[in-house]
Amino acid sequence: MNTITKFLVLLLITASLSVFGQADNENAIKELEASKERLKNQERESLKYEVEIINKRLENGEITKEDAEATKKFMAKKRAKNIENRIAIIDNKIALLKRNHEAKYQYDGEGEGITLRIGTGDDTSEKFIFFGNKKHDKPRKYDRRTSSDLVLAFGLNNAIVDGESIDDSPYKFGGSRFFEIGWAWKTRVFKNSNAVRLKYGYSFQINGLKPTGNMYFVENGDITTLEEFPVDLKKSKLSITNLVFPLHFEFGPSKKIEGKTYFRYSTNNQFKIGIGGYAGFNMGTRQKLKYTEDGERIKDKIKRDFNTSNLVYGLSAYIAIDEIALYAKYDLSPIFKDQAVKQNNISLGVRFDMD
Repeated sequence: MNTITKFLVLLLITASLSVFGQADNENAIKELEASKERLKNQERESLKYEVEIINKRLENGEITKEDAEATKKFMAKKRAKNIENRIAIIDNKIALLKRNHEAKYQYDGEGEGITLRIGTGDDTSEKFIFFGNKKHDKPRKYDRRTSSDLVLAFGLNNAIVDGESIDDSPYKFGGSRFFEIGWAWKTRVFKNSNAVRLKYGYSFQINGLKPTGNMYFVENGDITTLEEFPVDLKKSKLSITNLVFPLHFEFGPSKKIEGKTYFRYSTNNQFKIGIGGYAGFNMGTRQKLKYTEDGERIKDKIKRDFNTSNLVYGLSAYIAIDEIALYAKYDLSPIFKDQAVKQNNISLGVRFDMD
């Protein structure tokens, strides 16, 4: 899009905003004017109700005629004063709308004017198209030590079984996978250096295990075992969903960007290493089975705990360039609690930290 076209588009947007803004302003003023009569009626109805109460008390002999008349006069003055004060408030609101309306849409070069900012930006650049007075745009914070990222990770999942090598795992290597999504904050540890950052947040982790052969998970009291399914399985998968709170120390070089009114440390296109761990709890476990029996396709979704650990914790690390990382995590907590043979979940995949 060339410069002239951009200008015309922005001019059209500005004109539209002005028209709609003016219409909204006028409608608000009309509504305030109409509310004056409504509030008068409200106060009058309240006074009418109060007079009825006074008359009833007079009839019941609770007050004298003189007291009743004095109370009515007091209530009438109070309601009249309420009307006066409330209308004054509305008049002030109308005056404020009219005054700001003139300053916004009849810009004379000295007021606030209209500023449009279209595009995106980050810590080190402003990828914006400005139309109007850029100087009125919100100023940047001089030093921002904390930033935030969307975290997305996925890859292969499996288990290390106590006393056996990973090659002897009862779970499929390609079929068992994990997925993670969360939010992380990154804070510079030292005031005048960005060599070390503390990265922390929360993530939802889904660890999937697909047994080899025709096996499925069976919960027998406190013990969970893999057993042969009576018919051929099309699919057998156990999914464990955890909410965890990761904490990593991130190391690596960064570039210092200095502006007139701010400075930033940027790790864009830089090498990073993160070392840390996580802790959290199990949110749910589900087994999914697909098979055919008597010519009928059946899908079973069995939701129970399968004796999986309620509390989860482990170690994790990543090696990244820019936003893409090689990511590994290992559960120190066992997959199944109180089992004769301990199993620990292990994952390897890619991770994206997108700011």
